[in-house]
Amino acid sequence: MLPSIPTCPALHTKRAGPFVIAEIGVNHGGDLDLAKRLIDEAVAGGADAVKFQTYKAKTIASKKSPSYWDLSCEPTKSQYELFQKYDAFGAEEYGKLAAHAAKQAVTFLSTPFDLDAADFLAPLMPLFKIASADITNFPLLRACAKHGKPVVLSTGASYLSEVDEAVRCLREFLPAEHIGLLHCVLEYPTPYDHANLGVIETLRRVFPSHPIGYSDHTRPDPAMAVLLRAWMLGAVVIEKHFTHDKTLPGNDHYHAMDQHDLMRFRQAAAILEQTEGNSEKVVAESERVARKEARRSLVAVRDLPAGHILEECDLMAKRPAHGLPPSDLSWVLGHRLTRPLAEDEFLTHAHMLAD
Repeated sequence: MLPSIPTCPALHTKRAGPFVIAEIGVNHGGDLDLAKRLIDEAVAGGADAVKFQTYKAKTIASKKSPSYWDLSCEPTKSQYELFQKYDAFGAEEYGKLAAHAAKQAVTFLSTPFDLDAADFLAPLMPLFKIASADITNFPLLRACAKHGKPVVLSTGASYLSEVDEAVRCLREFLPAEHIGLLHCVLEYPTPYDHANLGVIETLRRVFPSHPIGYSDHTRPDPAMAVLLRAWMLGAVVIEKHFTHDKTLPGNDHYHAMDQHDLMRFRQAAAILEQTEGNSEKVVAESERVARKEARRSLVAVRDLPAGHILEECDLMAKRPAHGLPPSDLSWVLGHRLTRPLAEDEFLTHAHMLAD
Protein backbone atom coordinates (compact mmCIF):
# COMPACT_ATOMS: atom_id res chain seq x y z
CA MET A 1 0.00 0.00 0.00
CA LEU A 2 1.11 3.56 -0.67
CA PRO A 3 1.83 5.31 2.63
CA SER A 4 -1.08 7.20 4.17
CA ILE A 5 0.08 10.78 4.70
CA PRO A 6 -1.80 13.89 5.83
CA THR A 7 -2.64 16.35 3.10
CA CYS A 8 -4.89 19.35 2.65
CA PRO A 9 -7.46 20.33 0.00
CA ALA A 10 -5.03 22.76 -1.64
CA LEU A 11 -2.82 19.77 -2.52
CA HIS A 12 -5.58 17.56 -3.90
CA THR A 13 -5.05 15.93 -7.29
CA LYS A 14 -7.58 14.05 -9.41
CA ARG A 15 -4.81 12.32 -11.33
CA ALA A 16 -2.80 9.21 -10.57
CA GLY A 17 0.17 9.85 -8.34
CA PRO A 18 1.08 12.90 -6.26
CA PHE A 19 0.23 16.58 -6.56
CA VAL A 20 2.73 17.78 -9.20
CA ILE A 21 4.10 21.30 -9.26
CA ALA A 22 5.72 22.21 -12.59
CA GLU A 23 8.38 24.69 -11.49
CA ILE A 24 8.63 27.05 -14.46
CA GLY A 25 10.62 29.43 -12.28
CA VAL A 26 12.20 31.96 -14.62
CA ASN A 27 12.67 29.61 -17.57
CA HIS A 28 10.51 32.06 -19.53
CA GLY A 29 13.47 34.45 -19.63
CA GLY A 30 11.22 37.46 -19.10
CA ASP A 31 9.00 36.68 -22.10
CA LEU A 32 5.34 36.78 -21.04
CA ASP A 33 4.14 34.87 -24.10
CA LEU A 34 6.66 32.13 -23.45
CA ALA A 35 5.58 32.01 -19.80
CA LYS A 36 2.00 31.41 -20.94
CA ARG A 37 3.17 28.74 -23.38
CA LEU A 38 4.99 26.99 -20.55
CA ILE A 39 1.76 26.98 -18.54
CA ASP A 40 -0.03 25.39 -21.48
CA GLU A 41 2.64 22.71 -21.92
CA ALA A 42 2.68 21.92 -18.21
CA VAL A 43 -1.09 21.47 -18.29
CA ALA A 44 -0.80 19.19 -21.33
CA GLY A 45 1.78 17.11 -19.46
CA GLY A 46 -0.47 16.66 -16.43
CA ALA A 47 0.66 19.26 -13.89
CA ASP A 48 -1.60 20.13 -10.97
CA ALA A 49 0.12 23.47 -10.46
CA VAL A 50 2.48 25.77 -12.33
CA LYS A 51 4.95 27.79 -10.31
CA PHE A 52 7.12 30.81 -11.00
CA GLN A 53 9.70 32.68 -8.93
CA THR A 54 9.06 36.26 -7.89
CA TYR A 55 12.14 38.26 -6.96
CA LYS A 56 14.17 41.36 -7.62
CA ALA A 57 17.94 41.09 -7.74
CA LYS A 58 18.40 44.03 -5.38
CA THR A 59 16.27 42.43 -2.64
CA ILE A 60 17.40 38.81 -2.96
CA ALA A 61 21.20 39.02 -3.20
CA SER A 62 24.04 41.35 -2.50
CA LYS A 63 26.29 42.39 -5.37
CA LYS A 64 28.97 40.17 -3.86
CA SER A 65 27.08 36.89 -4.00
CA PRO A 66 29.04 33.96 -5.47
CA SER A 67 27.39 31.15 -7.44
CA TYR A 68 26.59 27.76 -5.93
CA TRP A 69 25.67 25.89 -9.12
CA ASP A 70 27.58 23.93 -11.76
CA LEU A 71 29.30 26.66 -13.79
CA SER A 72 29.65 24.32 -16.76
CA CYS A 73 25.84 24.37 -17.01
CA GLU A 74 25.21 27.96 -15.91
CA PRO A 75 28.34 30.13 -16.38
CA THR A 76 27.17 33.20 -14.45
CA LYS A 77 29.43 33.49 -11.41
CA SER A 78 27.35 35.97 -9.44
CA GLN A 79 23.90 35.32 -8.00
CA TYR A 80 23.12 39.03 -8.26
CA GLU A 81 24.00 39.10 -11.95
CA LEU A 82 21.97 35.95 -12.66
CA PHE A 83 18.91 37.29 -10.86
CA GLN A 84 19.19 40.56 -12.74
CA LYS A 85 18.70 38.67 -16.00
CA TYR A 86 15.32 37.29 -14.95
CA ASP A 87 13.67 39.79 -12.57
CA ALA A 88 11.66 41.72 -15.19
CA PHE A 89 8.18 40.55 -14.11
CA GLY A 90 6.19 42.49 -11.52
CA ALA A 91 2.72 42.35 -10.00
CA GLU A 92 1.04 43.09 -13.34
CA GLU A 93 2.74 40.22 -15.17
CA TYR A 94 2.04 37.73 -12.39
CA GLY A 95 -1.59 38.79 -12.39
CA LYS A 96 -1.80 38.01 -16.09
CA LEU A 97 -0.11 34.64 -15.59
CA ALA A 98 -2.51 33.77 -12.77
CA ALA A 99 -5.44 34.64 -15.03
CA HIS A 100 -4.03 32.48 -17.82
CA ALA A 101 -3.54 29.58 -15.41
CA ALA A 102 -7.15 29.95 -14.25
CA LYS A 103 -8.34 29.64 -17.85
CA GLN A 104 -6.35 26.41 -18.11
CA ALA A 105 -7.83 25.12 -14.83
CA VAL A 106 -4.40 24.71 -13.23
CA THR A 107 -3.25 26.08 -9.88
CA PHE A 108 -1.07 29.18 -10.14
CA LEU A 109 1.85 29.55 -7.73
CA SER A 110 4.91 31.73 -7.49
CA THR A 111 7.57 31.61 -4.79
CA PRO A 112 7.95 35.00 -3.09
CA PHE A 113 11.48 36.02 -2.22
CA ASP A 114 10.60 39.23 -0.38
CA LEU A 115 7.80 40.64 1.75
CA ASP A 116 6.28 42.78 -1.00
CA ALA A 117 6.02 39.75 -3.28
CA ALA A 118 4.31 37.75 -0.53
CA ASP A 119 1.66 40.45 -0.21
CA PHE A 120 0.80 40.95 -3.88
CA LEU A 121 0.95 37.23 -4.68
CA ALA A 122 -1.32 36.18 -1.80
CA PRO A 123 -4.64 36.96 -3.56
CA LEU A 124 -3.50 35.04 -6.64
CA MET A 125 -2.62 31.72 -4.97
CA PRO A 126 -4.28 29.05 -2.81
CA LEU A 127 -0.99 28.33 -1.01
CA PHE A 128 2.56 29.57 -0.64
CA LYS A 129 5.66 27.69 -1.75
CA ILE A 130 8.86 28.82 0.01
CA ALA A 131 12.35 27.99 -1.23
CA SER A 132 14.91 26.00 0.75
CA ALA A 133 17.23 28.99 1.00
CA ASP A 134 14.61 30.85 3.06
CA ILE A 135 14.07 28.15 5.67
CA THR A 136 15.70 30.43 8.28
CA ASN A 137 14.07 33.62 6.91
CA PHE A 138 11.47 33.80 9.67
CA PRO A 139 10.20 37.26 8.67
CA LEU A 140 9.28 35.86 5.24
CA LEU A 141 7.82 32.66 6.75
CA ARG A 142 5.62 34.71 9.05
CA ALA A 143 4.61 37.12 6.30
CA CYS A 144 3.35 34.20 4.20
CA ALA A 145 1.74 32.25 7.05
CA LYS A 146 -0.16 35.32 8.29
CA HIS A 147 -2.30 35.14 5.15
CA GLY A 148 -3.77 31.93 6.57
CA LYS A 149 -3.04 29.88 3.47
CA PRO A 150 -1.14 26.57 3.44
CA VAL A 151 2.64 26.79 3.14
CA VAL A 152 4.85 24.26 1.38
CA LEU A 153 8.48 24.59 2.45
CA SER A 154 11.50 23.03 0.75
CA THR A 155 14.14 21.77 3.18
CA GLY A 156 17.31 21.58 1.09
CA ALA A 157 20.71 22.23 2.71
CA SER A 158 19.24 22.16 6.21
CA TYR A 159 19.55 20.12 9.37
CA LEU A 160 16.51 18.46 10.89
CA SER A 161 16.70 20.91 13.79
CA GLU A 162 16.36 23.82 11.34
CA VAL A 163 13.33 22.20 9.74
CA ASP A 164 11.79 21.84 13.18
CA GLU A 165 12.46 25.51 13.98
CA ALA A 166 10.85 26.61 10.70
CA VAL A 167 7.81 24.44 11.41
CA ARG A 168 7.49 25.95 14.88
CA CYS A 169 7.55 29.41 13.30
CA LEU A 170 4.82 28.51 10.80
CA ARG A 171 2.74 26.77 13.49
CA GLU A 172 2.22 30.18 15.10
CA PHE A 173 -0.32 30.78 12.33
CA LEU A 174 -1.14 27.45 10.65
CA PRO A 175 -2.22 23.93 11.64
CA ALA A 176 0.23 21.12 10.95
CA GLU A 177 -1.73 19.68 8.03
CA HIS A 178 -1.38 23.05 6.24
CA ILE A 179 2.42 22.99 6.43
CA GLY A 180 4.00 20.78 3.77
CA LEU A 181 7.68 19.82 3.86
CA LEU A 182 9.62 18.89 0.74
CA HIS A 183 12.85 16.93 0.83
CA CYS A 184 15.30 18.69 -1.46
CA VAL A 185 19.00 18.70 -2.33
CA LEU A 186 20.45 22.09 -3.27
CA GLU A 187 22.85 20.81 -5.89
CA TYR A 188 22.27 21.84 -9.48
CA PRO A 189 22.04 19.32 -11.03
CA THR A 190 21.79 16.66 -8.31
CA PRO A 191 23.58 13.39 -9.21
CA TYR A 192 21.33 10.38 -8.70
CA ASP A 193 23.52 9.06 -5.88
CA HIS A 194 23.14 12.37 -4.03
CA ALA A 195 19.32 12.46 -4.14
CA ASN A 196 18.97 10.83 -0.69
CA LEU A 197 15.32 9.96 -1.15
CA GLY A 198 15.37 8.08 2.14
CA VAL A 199 15.01 11.48 3.83
CA ILE A 200 11.38 11.42 2.71
CA GLU A 201 10.77 8.59 5.17
CA THR A 202 12.65 10.50 7.89
CA LEU A 203 10.43 13.55 7.39
CA ARG A 204 7.34 11.33 7.50
CA ARG A 205 8.50 9.82 10.79
CA VAL A 206 9.53 13.06 12.49
CA PHE A 207 6.64 15.18 11.18
CA PRO A 208 3.75 12.67 10.99
CA SER A 209 1.01 15.33 10.87
CA HIS A 210 2.47 17.17 7.87
CA PRO A 211 2.14 16.51 4.13
CA ILE A 212 5.56 15.38 2.91
CA GLY A 213 6.93 15.73 -0.61
CA TYR A 214 10.01 16.09 -2.77
CA SER A 215 11.55 18.92 -4.78
CA ASP A 216 13.80 17.39 -7.43
CA HIS A 217 16.95 18.72 -9.09
CA THR A 218 18.19 15.54 -10.80
CA ARG A 219 18.30 15.33 -14.57
CA PRO A 220 15.09 13.61 -15.74
CA ASP A 221 15.74 9.94 -16.49
CA PRO A 222 13.85 8.23 -19.34
CA ALA A 223 11.56 6.31 -16.97
CA MET A 224 11.15 9.21 -14.51
CA ALA A 225 12.23 6.65 -11.93
CA VAL A 226 13.46 9.21 -9.41
CA LEU A 227 10.05 10.85 -9.15
CA LEU A 228 8.28 7.49 -9.08
CA ARG A 229 10.54 6.30 -6.27
CA ALA A 230 9.90 9.49 -4.30
CA TRP A 231 6.15 8.97 -4.68
CA MET A 232 6.35 5.32 -3.61
CA LEU A 233 8.30 6.42 -0.52
CA GLY A 234 5.39 8.66 0.44
CA ALA A 235 5.84 12.00 -1.33
CA VAL A 236 2.33 13.42 -1.80
CA VAL A 237 3.77 16.52 -3.49
CA ILE A 238 6.39 16.50 -6.26
CA GLU A 239 7.99 19.70 -7.47
CA LYS A 240 10.29 19.70 -10.48
CA HIS A 241 11.65 22.41 -12.76
CA PHE A 242 9.86 22.62 -16.09
CA THR A 243 10.96 23.81 -19.52
CA HIS A 244 9.90 23.74 -23.15
CA ASP A 245 13.46 22.89 -24.29
CA LYS A 246 15.91 20.89 -22.15
CA THR A 247 18.78 21.66 -24.55
CA LEU A 248 18.76 25.38 -23.77
CA PRO A 249 21.89 26.54 -21.94
CA GLY A 250 21.96 28.04 -18.50
CA ASN A 251 19.57 28.76 -15.68
CA ASP A 252 17.27 25.80 -14.83
CA HIS A 253 16.73 24.23 -18.24
CA TYR A 254 19.44 21.58 -17.90
CA HIS A 255 17.84 19.71 -14.99
CA ALA A 256 14.20 20.42 -15.85
CA MET A 257 11.53 18.08 -17.15
CA ASP A 258 9.43 18.90 -20.18
CA GLN A 259 5.86 18.10 -21.17
CA HIS A 260 6.78 14.62 -22.42
CA ASP A 261 8.70 13.73 -19.25
CA LEU A 262 5.72 14.74 -17.15
CA MET A 263 3.35 12.72 -19.32
CA ARG A 264 5.53 9.62 -18.89
CA PHE A 265 5.54 10.11 -15.15
CA ARG A 266 1.76 10.38 -15.02
CA GLN A 267 1.35 7.29 -17.21
CA ALA A 268 3.73 5.26 -15.05
CA ALA A 269 2.05 6.45 -11.86
CA ALA A 270 -1.32 5.38 -13.26
CA ILE A 271 0.01 1.88 -13.94
CA LEU A 272 1.54 1.60 -10.46
CA GLU A 273 -1.64 2.88 -8.85
CA GLN A 274 -3.64 0.17 -10.65
CA THR A 275 -1.26 -2.51 -9.39
CA GLU A 276 -1.41 -1.47 -5.75
CA GLY A 277 -4.64 -3.23 -4.75
CA ASN A 278 -4.90 -3.76 -1.00
CA SER A 279 -2.91 -5.44 1.74
CA GLU A 280 -5.31 -8.35 2.41
CA LYS A 281 -3.77 -11.66 1.34
CA VAL A 282 -6.66 -13.72 -0.06
CA VAL A 283 -7.41 -15.77 -3.15
CA ALA A 284 -8.67 -13.36 -5.78
CA GLU A 285 -11.78 -14.34 -7.69
CA SER A 286 -9.71 -14.25 -10.88
CA GLU A 287 -7.30 -16.83 -9.36
CA ARG A 288 -9.86 -19.49 -8.48
CA VAL A 289 -9.61 -21.42 -11.75
CA ALA A 290 -5.81 -21.39 -11.64
CA ARG A 291 -5.88 -22.46 -7.99
CA LYS A 292 -7.80 -25.59 -8.96
CA GLU A 293 -6.17 -26.40 -12.29
CA ALA A 294 -2.52 -25.40 -11.72
CA ARG A 295 -2.01 -26.93 -8.28
CA ARG A 296 -1.25 -30.65 -7.94
CA SER A 297 -2.90 -33.77 -6.61
CA LEU A 298 -1.60 -37.16 -5.53
CA VAL A 299 -2.01 -39.71 -8.34
CA ALA A 300 -1.10 -43.38 -8.63
CA VAL A 301 2.08 -44.16 -10.58
CA ARG A 302 0.60 -47.61 -11.50
CA ASP A 303 -2.58 -49.63 -11.01
CA LEU A 304 -3.06 -50.34 -7.31
CA PRO A 305 -5.57 -52.98 -6.12
CA ALA A 306 -8.02 -52.67 -3.29
CA GLY A 307 -6.35 -53.65 -0.01
CA HIS A 308 -3.00 -52.18 -1.03
CA ILE A 309 -1.21 -50.25 1.73
CA LEU A 310 0.00 -46.96 0.32
CA GLU A 311 3.75 -46.27 0.18
CA GLU A 312 5.57 -43.17 -1.04
CA CYS A 313 6.72 -44.97 -4.20
CA ASP A 314 3.07 -45.54 -5.17
CA LEU A 315 2.24 -41.87 -5.59
CA MET A 316 3.28 -38.80 -7.56
CA ALA A 317 2.12 -35.16 -7.52
CA LYS A 318 0.54 -34.01 -10.80
CA ARG A 319 -1.76 -31.25 -11.95
CA PRO A 320 -4.67 -30.46 -11.56
CA ALA A 321 -5.83 -30.23 -7.92
CA HIS A 322 -8.80 -32.58 -8.29
CA GLY A 323 -7.70 -34.99 -5.56
CA LEU A 324 -5.80 -34.92 -2.27
CA PRO A 325 -2.97 -32.34 -2.26
CA PRO A 326 0.71 -33.36 -1.99
CA SER A 327 0.74 -31.68 1.42
CA ASP A 328 -1.35 -34.67 2.64
CA LEU A 329 1.29 -37.22 1.57
CA SER A 330 2.58 -37.98 5.07
CA TRP A 331 -0.99 -38.50 6.26
CA VAL A 332 -2.05 -40.93 3.49
CA LEU A 333 1.03 -43.15 3.73
CA GLY A 334 0.17 -46.40 5.50
CA HIS A 335 -3.53 -46.20 4.68
CA ARG A 336 -5.15 -49.24 3.04
CA LEU A 337 -7.05 -48.72 -0.21
CA THR A 338 -10.68 -49.78 0.08
CA ARG A 339 -11.12 -49.66 -3.71
CA PRO A 340 -8.74 -49.92 -6.68
CA LEU A 341 -6.71 -46.87 -7.73
CA ALA A 342 -5.87 -46.83 -11.43
CA GLU A 343 -2.65 -45.46 -12.86
CA ASP A 344 -2.80 -41.62 -13.10
CA GLU A 345 -6.06 -41.56 -11.10
CA PHE A 346 -6.46 -38.89 -8.43
CA LEU A 347 -6.32 -40.18 -4.88
CA THR A 348 -9.33 -39.04 -2.80
CA HIS A 349 -10.69 -39.72 0.64
CA ALA A 350 -13.17 -42.12 -0.96
CA HIS A 351 -10.32 -44.50 -1.79
CA MET A 352 -9.62 -44.98 1.90
CA LEU A 353 -13.14 -45.13 3.30
CA ALA A 354 -15.03 -48.34 3.95
CA ASP A 355 -17.62 -49.14 1.30
